[in-house]
Amino acid sequence: MEIITSHINADFDCLASMVAAKKLYPEADIAFAGSQEKKLRDFLEAFKPVDIKRIKDIELSEITRLIIVDTKNAGRIGQFAEIISRPGIDIHIYDHHQFSKEDIRGRIEIIEEVGATATIFSELLKNKKLHPSPMEATILCLGIYEETGSLLFPSTTERDILAVAYLVKRGANLNIVSSFLRMELSHEEIDLLNELVQSAKEIIVGGIKIKIAKALREGYVGDAAHLAHRIMDMEDIDALFVLLDMEGKILIVARSRVTELNVADVMKEFEGGGHPSAAAATIKGLSLEEADDKLTKIVLENVKPGKVASDIMTSPVITTNWDYTLKEIETTMTKYGVNALPVIRDSIYVGLISREVIEKALFHGFDKSKAIDFCTTDAATVGQDTSIREIELIMIERNQRFMPVLKDGKIIGAITRTDLLRILYEEFLRRSRIEKSETKEKPSIGRNIALLLKEKFPPDIYGLLKLAGEVADEQGINVYLVGGSVRDLLRNEENLDIDIVVEGDGISFAKTFGEKLCSKVKTHERFGTAKIIISRGGVTPPLLKIDVATARTEYYESPAALPTVETSSIKKDLYRRDFTINTLAVKLNLKDFGLLIDFFGGQRDLREKTIRVIHNLSFIEDPTRAFRAVRFSERFGFKLSKHTENLIRSTIKMDLFSKLSGSRLYEELLLTFDETEPVKALKRLSDLGLLKVIHPNLIFDPELESSLHSMFETLAWFNLLFLEERPDSGVLYLMALLSGLGEAERKAAIERLATPPRISAIIIKGISRSRDILSKLPLSDPAGLYHLLKDVGLEVLLFSMAISKDKQKQRSISHYLIELRKIKPILKGESLKKMGIQPGPVYSRIFGELLDEKLSGRLEGKEDEERFVRKKYIKEGHK
Repeated sequence: MEIITSHINADFDCLASMVAAKKLYPEADIAFAGSQEKKLRDFLEAFKPVDIKRIKDIELSEITRLIIVDTKNAGRIGQFAEIISRPGIDIHIYDHHQFSKEDIRGRIEIIEEVGATATIFSELLKNKKLHPSPMEATILCLGIYEETGSLLFPSTTERDILAVAYLVKRGANLNIVSSFLRMELSHEEIDLLNELVQSAKEIIVGGIKIKIAKALREGYVGDAAHLAHRIMDMEDIDALFVLLDMEGKILIVARSRVTELNVADVMKEFEGGGHPSAAAATIKGLSLEEADDKLTKIVLENVKPGKVASDIMTSPVITTNWDYTLKEIETTMTKYGVNALPVIRDSIYVGLISREVIEKALFHGFDKSKAIDFCTTDAATVGQDTSIREIELIMIERNQRFMPVLKDGKIIGAITRTDLLRILYEEFLRRSRIEKSETKEKPSIGRNIALLLKEKFPPDIYGLLKLAGEVADEQGINVYLVGGSVRDLLRNEENLDIDIVVEGDGISFAKTFGEKLCSKVKTHERFGTAKIIISRGGVTPPLLKIDVATARTEYYESPAALPTVETSSIKKDLYRRDFTINTLAVKLNLKDFGLLIDFFGGQRDLREKTIRVIHNLSFIEDPTRAFRAVRFSERFGFKLSKHTENLIRSTIKMDLFSKLSGSRLYEELLLTFDETEPVKALKRLSDLGLLKVIHPNLIFDPELESSLHSMFETLAWFNLLFLEERPDSGVLYLMALLSGLGEAERKAAIERLATPPRISAIIIKGISRSRDILSKLPLSDPAGLYHLLKDVGLEVLLFSMAISKDKQKQRSISHYLIELRKIKPILKGESLKKMGIQPGPVYSRIFGELLDEKLSGRLEGKEDEERFVRKKYIKEGHK
């Protein structure tokens, strides 16, 4: 008997190697030595690709040849270890790990230093012309991809890549591969990563943010470098040092993103080495704490000092007073040829105003408004000792072109982008002279999140994004993933609303993209947009809608008007959006796939959990953004920036909401009810004065708060019944919101919201009907309760239940909803016919009486109903 086996806790490389070995040894049986990883078990259950012999069905004494793949360790082959020393046993070994002293030796040993044992077998099959079937090729691909981290691990070789190319040519299905391989950390690695993150201490030197993390492990940790990469991706830091105390020695892994800290120099102090951005060392004879102290000291000594704000700022600075009109400020800007001015009040800096804001405000007719109403009050400022590195990061993250330098609240200087670029270029030239090998810095516009896309999106959607990049490359245009899916990806939440923006002809792109997907494409030529509808087949959601738009900019003819749009760039397209957290984009072109674009500080505001407008006229151009700001704030648990709050209050003071169409306001309210906890959201709207936009007498008082809380609890109760019908929660919250107003005020509020006629009728009639119903409750007679409520809509019933403070009345409505409305006579018209009662108006009377009797509990089954009918109607002669 010949047996092919591998190590216990088998993975895809084991299966792949065993399946390939079967082609080389057709008379051999495949048998697992022990357990398998869960992903492998799932695969075997789904596809059953090969016959596998159970170890309990194998008589060990009958084995004459043992083919061992992907291991040589006797302790990892289970019961098969019992026969390896038996005389006459023929052992063949295939593995990609080098021999150690205790390893099993065989008559045939094929050991190659490649990324996976599956690579060795792929080459053998190719050379022997024993070509794998598509399923076998897929399994071999699974082995190689898993073992090499999808060809990304440093252990990957050219041979692994060529093996994959051969397998794809033989029909390997990469969709299956991607669906079973997700780049996940093991439990041990996750524990270690968490310990490192929690233990990390932060030191800031000259604006350089450095973290030192440490952990202790009894056993050996194989590849700590990828954990360092993970932390660098997770944390907003410039350099990282990881110290791992294991098996009597300490491993240091060092990474740096900045030229001010050369980690190779630091590691030389520990007799290690590497590159300026990546290095390592091993320490013996020190405790973890001693190593930490020594490393910290050496790091502090190796950070190169840089210039500070006072070295490059311009002084004195032209300013404008807080009460100057916008027209006067425009004249000042033109006179001095500047594009931004600090605003001061009593010599103290209060904000910053730009030419762009001035021009837009003047375009909208606000020439007599004062600087204080339009200046940016939360623009970043720095002190005279702030490092150039920190200033650079702030100006890039916030897209800020002018940086005020303050001392004791007074402006002492200013730094423009030109100033910053000049000093950065001088530094670049200096480095080029000193370090000839460094000629270009890594762009700081964004980080690459391709791995995050692959980890968080379902495999089919990730494939769609890659295909979008391919189509864009073919057409010579740039294409980006934008919107909520990018924002929520960075928030670690799933959002499959895929929005794509094209710098070029969006409709042409969508048509080609749709053709490749064999999917329907709906186009809107006027707006340069399209929608691609894709059937996903057995996956949730079953239909995927991809929105494609041409990159565009917009302007508003007047405050609160709908925008006019024109074709533009991705930066202008993102600039027209509402808040910074919604301006993030990911480039999909294959060369830069995964590059995160952040022009307006979206990443910063996600980190700081802040809702911030992009520009000062945002609410003037579209006042609904004020309601949207509260919606996002409550939905995500974010705060509104102080400046955003100030702009909302200024917009209210200017009475711009009166120009806003009711339908847009109505839609925004419904979204608020749907996406947030309405009670908190409405209270926040009230605090900002936004409820009065609906009606001036609408006040968030304790009575309204109580009604809204009751509505929330009533809806939660009803949803827990798990019934098929779903009430309109938006209508219910509107009823609760407007119920405290007088009848005329309520009608005025409904008209202001341009509420659809059907909804208006439900609200107006429902509130009145509810009061009438509650005045007649509670009822002890079940039949009377049924007839009182049977024609009342579900929303009115739930509203009545919510606003009632009487528990008995609430129980009456609950009794009707849960039990009474389901009660119906068992007998049908055909039943009455068989009983000899002729059809006619009497049927209606009979069924009505049967229902009342059943509601009152006097009739139960069919026999009771028949007995009731016979007794009352057959005796009366209704035949």
